[in-house]
Amino acid sequence: MTGSSARECSIANALAVVGERWSLLILREVLLGNVRFDAIAAATGGSRDILAARLRTLVAAGVLEKRPYSEQPRRHEYVATESGQALQPVLLGLMEWGDRYVTQGPPPTVWEHSCGAELHVAAVCAACGSPVGAGRSRLVRLGGVDQD
Repeated sequence: MTGSSARECSIANALAVVGERWSLLILREVLLGNVRFDAIAAATGGSRDILAARLRTLVAAGVLEKRPYSEQPRRHEYVATESGQALQPVLLGLMEWGDRYVTQGPPPTVWEHSCGAELHVAAVCAACGSPVGAGRSRLVRLGGVDQD
């Protein structure tokens, strides 16, 4: 965190790892099964040097694992770790938001759940199953300090 008045925040900490456009697009591609550098570059349109730097960051943070698939020449593929796989609902939520508020026309990407239905993510309380939304929760701790 920069500055002495900056609030400690898990959102800021997460964004330090995956909060850059190319990082999220790389993760999207790996989760779609495009695990080799050339496939990631082709699908994202990112420059090779930027993608290489973001891949190094994601590997160092434990979001992706770099695995060799060829010795001659030496080539690697990238696989989502448990940490990377845990970001799929975040990406799906971002996609839902983009489909609703940004993208014109029908959604460009549609996912299907294992039950066969078109997949739409919904944030719900893990305890009671009620939807999460504005006015449905309250802050109880901020920066390690309980709120009264």
